Amino acid sequence: MARIIHTFDNPQRFVSGTVGMPGERTFFLQARIDARIVSVSLEKQQVALLADRLTELLDQVARAEGIDISYFGPADLEPLDNPIQEEFRVGTLALGWNTESQQVVIEAHATSETFEDVPDLEEDSNVGPDVLRVRLTGPMATAFCSRAMAVVSAGRPPCPICTEPLDQQGHICPRANGYLRRG
Repeated sequence: MARIIHTFDNPQRFVSGTVGMPGERTFFLQARIDARIVSVSLEKQQVALLADRLTELLDQVARAEGIDISYFGPADLEPLDNPIQEEFRVGTLALGWNTESQQVVIEAHATSETFEDVPDLEEDSNVGPDVLRVRLTGPMATAFCSRAMAVVSAGRPPCPICTEPLDQQGHICPRANGYLRRG
């Protein structure tokens, strides 16, 4: 089957979001232009890492090229757009800066057998895993990072001893020699 490349250049919306209750949430990246919506699922850690690395990239670009990346618009606090239909599960994320277009490029590749299957950034090869490719301006990428970190931190509170997430029933803390800790 041919590789599907979902490309969004300056989408109206590119956000991370969740479905479900804390502890049972499914994380998504979602891009939208008009009625075209693509949603891909991924791990909470992938969202946090993407936001962290994207923030670092934006800081480097702002210093090196003197580009203003600040976002002055209203925060996007809306839920994910419906329908939420998972196109694929993300296995690999890629991130870069296109100096010609002055845009951030984010690629979320579907899980694959090996990392060798994943093409280079912005490569339109017919082989490899499906991909969601999004190109964003600096301010839009900054807005994405703000929301992504808010979504990640909105989950279960961390244990004060081991920093693992606490369930409503507490958890068996590895740093407390296995004693059950109550939140």
